[in-house]
Amino acid sequence: MRLQGKVALITGGGSGIGRSTALLFAAEGAHVIINDVHKENGEGTVKDIQHNGGSATFHHADVTNPEAVKEMAGQITKQFEKIDILFNNVGISNVGRIDEVEPDVWDKVMSVNVKGVYLPTKYIVPYMMEQKSGCIINMSSCAAEMGLKQRALYSATKGAILSLTKAMQVDYAPYNIRVNALLPGTIFTPFVENYLKNAYDNPQAAIASIKTRQLSGELGKPEDVAKAALFLASDESSFMMGSPLYIDGGVVFGKNA
Repeated sequence: MRLQGKVALITGGGSGIGRSTALLFAAEGAHVIINDVHKENGEGTVKDIQHNGGSATFHHADVTNPEAVKEMAGQITKQFEKIDILFNNVGISNVGRIDEVEPDVWDKVMSVNVKGVYLPTKYIVPYMMEQKSGCIINMSSCAAEMGLKQRALYSATKGAILSLTKAMQVDYAPYNIRVNALLPGTIFTPFVENYLKNAYDNPQAAIASIKTRQLSGELGKPEDVAKAALFLASDESSFMMGSPLYIDGGVVFGKNA
């Protein structure tokens, strides 16, 4: 029970990595607040947690909407009188070179991926500062550390999140708030599965190709990232501050012969 008595907010907790992390955090004793723009998914995660004997609630809010996020933060802290963990997990992707990315697509992906970290942090961190404790986990990607074909926009957002994590840590260290980032490789989530079906004529061939760039020879599972998130959220990582944690099957620092 590494998170016994903790209150954790997970954005994008209705599916994929967010859902797996929510289930794990709840199993470790946390009350988990699921945020998602898709109400059905978010409420489904809450039901699964409660079915397993855990504690969870759902907040429907668009993390790119300042008023919605501010209201959510206020409701959470009023109900629980504290917030221990913020997992900024929301994210979307895009395929294409810069010359192929339309301005409205650029704005949307930047808004969800970067603003979606900025706003929850902006409205949650003051409560952490007041209580002189807290843990913030930001979802970056191995794409922040390497060049991937036709992923310029996505890589730009994840690089921004990694840099933001380091700067945030400097600002909030005096308040006993830790800020770290997760850098997954390709994780086989419903989002990725749907993307592969829509973006490639032969999704299975695409999966086989992606596997070859990871030393593991396999795609990651949402549970792999959830376990890393649990480590960062727990006291076991108390000496990690402003750090990137790679869960990438060896794609960044390894190379197949």
